Amino acid sequence: MKMFVQPDSIYLHRDVVDFRKSIDGLVAIVESELKRDAYTGALFLFCNKTKDKLKLVYWDKTGFALWYKRLEKHKFKWPSQLDTLEFELTEQQLIGLLSGYDVLGHQALRYQSDLEECE
Repeated sequence: MKMFVQPDSIYLHRDVVDFRKSIDGLVAIVESELKRDAYTGALFLFCNKTKDKLKLVYWDKTGFALWYKRLEKHKFKWPSQLDTLEFELTEQQLIGLLSGYDVLGHQALRYQSDLEECE
């Protein structure tokens, strides 16, 4: 997927939001809950309760833009069980999330050599 903008930052809002909210309501969440400046050009992602819809809002220097995606048969892998209210994503993680991958749910793999146990 080719990005439609080149954002400096991409933030995912962990908690589900009421999808009756449009640009003004989502910008209010960005500023009040996330304590972020919505006018920076960063992308802000939001998900609905059933996790089959996603909204993305950003400032494009002339106004706010709202992007909406609905999955027909599946759910987004939304990181609702993690401790922090927001997550900063890379462009690659955003593409993975939009493609249905779990981009934040994995823990880093740790390996230990069997040689260290023999000492």
